[in-house]
Amino acid sequence: MNHPSPAPELLQSSPRRELPHAMLEALRARFGERCSTALAVRQQHGRDESPFDVDPPDCVVYAQSNEEVAAVLTLAQQHGVPVIPYGAGSSLEGHLLAVQGGVSLDLSGMKQILRVNAEDLTVTVQAGVTRNQLNTEIRHQGLFFPIDPGADASIGGMAATRASGTNAVRYGTMRENVLGLTVVTASGEIIRTGSRARKSSAGYDLTRLFVGSEGTLGVITEVTLKLFPLPEAVSAAISFFPSIDAAVQATIQIIQMGVPIARCELLDANAIRAVNLHDRLGLREAPMLLMEFHGSQAGVAEQAQLVQEIARDLGGEDFEWATTPEARSRLWTARHHAYLSALQTRPGCRCVTTDTCVPISRLAESINESVREVEEAGLPYFIVGHVGDGNFHLGYLIDPAVPAERETAERLSAQMVQRALRLEGTCTGEHGIGLHKQGFLVDEAGEGAVALMRQLKLALDPRNIMNPGKIFAL
Repeated sequence: MNHPSPAPELLQSSPRRELPHAMLEALRARFGERCSTALAVRQQHGRDESPFDVDPPDCVVYAQSNEEVAAVLTLAQQHGVPVIPYGAGSSLEGHLLAVQGGVSLDLSGMKQILRVNAEDLTVTVQAGVTRNQLNTEIRHQGLFFPIDPGADASIGGMAATRASGTNAVRYGTMRENVLGLTVVTASGEIIRTGSRARKSSAGYDLTRLFVGSEGTLGVITEVTLKLFPLPEAVSAAISFFPSIDAAVQATIQIIQMGVPIARCELLDANAIRAVNLHDRLGLREAPMLLMEFHGSQAGVAEQAQLVQEIARDLGGEDFEWATTPEARSRLWTARHHAYLSALQTRPGCRCVTTDTCVPISRLAESINESVREVEEAGLPYFIVGHVGDGNFHLGYLIDPAVPAERETAERLSAQMVQRALRLEGTCTGEHGIGLHKQGFLVDEAGEGAVALMRQLKLALDPRNIMNPGKIFAL
């Protein structure tokens, strides 16, 4: 189990495929100005939030319908050209990088909310709809979609990466909240999976196959989701702890006692320092739990009181309650800005970020050892975590001009992942595999399981045109 930096080797072993002139002319004829080879446009689509530098795609196509996506894939299949689906560009593991060249297929223009069924608590949207757009549209009906990965990601991208985020401890992940999909396959065929029913025993579960497939099996163009009623009462609270261990122990007790907390987020002192500078918040620079409670007025009050007692027993101090939307927004803005705020603490840096997820009882061990290792190494870092479900993120801030820092970050990242696997966890709770974690997928799932994944990939995409080079190498 030794994969300190799998991505560079994969980049070197992924030869680019030429985009034939005939295909480019066919795309221009079909899409006009929505087919671009401008360098600035290609560079925008050839970079995500990962630390990898890869040449941009050969062209970018902006699709506006299922039929247009199918037209692109039909041409790509004929010419053997890679297609990389693009949503909001917020990937952290290199999912969007054109490692073999090809076409970046931008679905951000597919922003229609197609059907809201308030009585059934479902909605069907095009893939380019973002989570904030969706919640703004359905709020007046007393509904909301709870999956919140932090970034204003597209729903299609969230489905493709099996996203989760701050509300997962109560509402689950995209896996539990996607009911059905419209997918364009590598051959250009438009298929539909699932239905609006809450359960089904009809055949293979193709919906779950495509959710989390990272664009390697087809292009998700429409998504049917579960919705939830807006809670009667919402209250947020923060509490500061003498150590990360105390904050994590409080989280473990909250979960083990069955408190139906909606969100339970950890920010370490470094993350707090960064958001203070970025948002001028004046928060105490100590490990902090940011919690949110949903339910009836009485239920929320009871949950909050119990959590406050648990936190105090573990040294939690300076409780601050936020019951108005404005006050809650202030606190959650700090959490959502943590990543970009941390980057600004070291101008010009890049972030090598790793997320792991372990059983809640092993969370303290996983975080404490990871903190000890990075502090011994001397790299700047920050921690944020959806600790209510055992998931946390550690970001190493490196100078891209100093290769030794990148090597140190990758070594620490590998140690953190290997620890999670020893503790019966996973190498990624929500980022996905992409380029960065392919070796770790083998460690976690085993050669036999990854070989089966390859067989599924080749059965659905025999020419390997769908986001090639991601999840595993062929």
